[in-house]
Amino acid sequence: MNIPEILTGVVKPVTDLVDNLHTSEKEKAEIKRSIFEMKNNLMSQLVKSKGEIIKAEAESEHFLTSTWRPITALVFVVIIANNYIIAPYMEVFMGTKIILKIPPQMWDLLKIMIGGYVVGRSAEKGVRVWKK
Repeated sequence: MNIPEILTGVVKPVTDLVDNLHTSEKEKAEIKRSIFEMKNNLMSQLVKSKGEIIKAEAESEHFLTSTWRPITALVFVVIIANNYIIAPYMEVFMGTKIILKIPPQMWDLLKIMIGGYVVGRSAEKGVRVWKK
């Protein structure tokens, strides 16, 4: 379970409680708006802190610290290329294929890595535009 799912899991019961309050619909709506605003602020801070971590790692003087994400991504690329490009051709031409199992956690990590890269690049481009 990731942090957005956790936050949503916490917010939903709280907003359900608000629905059961003996107060006006306007007050209920204001309370819910405040709750969702807090959730959105937490998500924004989380994205910002993730971006700062990725930036700090990329700027690190230590080889392993600055390259572990690209190395991991390349391993994923090799596994995916094997399973979906190399193995099918091996089966056609050689009658055998080797498929590497991809656990769900690997896909989750790949999504996080790609998401971090996209958020980081978007923020970087946004800052450049904003500075101009």
